[in-house]
Amino acid sequence: MIARCQVDYAGRLTAHLPMATRLLLIKADGSVSVHSDDRAYKPLNWMSPPCWLIEDGDVWTVQNKAGEKLVITIEERIDEISHDLGAEPGLQKDGVEAHLQELLAEHITTLGEGYTLVRREYPTAIGPVDILARDADGGSVAVEIKRRGEIDGVEQLTRYLELLNRDPLLAPVQGVFAAQLIKPQARTLAEDRGIRCLTLDYDALRGTESDDLRLF
Repeated sequence: MIARCQVDYAGRLTAHLPMATRLLLIKADGSVSVHSDDRAYKPLNWMSPPCWLIEDGDVWTVQNKAGEKLVITIEERIDEISHDLGAEPGLQKDGVEAHLQELLAEHITTLGEGYTLVRREYPTAIGPVDILARDADGGSVAVEIKRRGEIDGVEQLTRYLELLNRDPLLAPVQGVFAAQLIKPQARTLAEDRGIRCLTLDYDALRGTESDDLRLF
């Protein structure tokens, strides 16, 4: 709704927006936000769910479980529209794991001099490992790739290594845990299990120069 309104908030503090023309958004999740035309995304005031809206004529009262209230007094309704936006497919980020996998496979020597690619998505009984490669000595290397390297990813690679090392044609198989950011706890666990950690520079893999100083 676009309306001429004033907004008063009462809760941990008090705030007042004097009468002006604003955009009021009431979303299906119950949230209510008040926007002006002078900023890109951040509302002037808002109430996040769980909350409820009570309409009393041209006075809207939005309240949450903590007793905080957002009171919107409408002087004039300029435009009003209701529309179901449908299911949200989610944000598709540049640099997701599949793209990192593709880039690392194309630049397999990022793992080390003399490395060669065997295949991407190498199958195991519990799912495919992201990359299977061979090092300069011909040894097998399994690579698990994440955008953010956490303990779960190390555990996943550990399970893959256990299965791959049962194959006499591959064993011994070394592990590499590769991510744009590796959490300290994940690095400690990986190194304790003999798994090498590799921090991926996404810009460098794409061929884009980065001005950031980095230590590999």
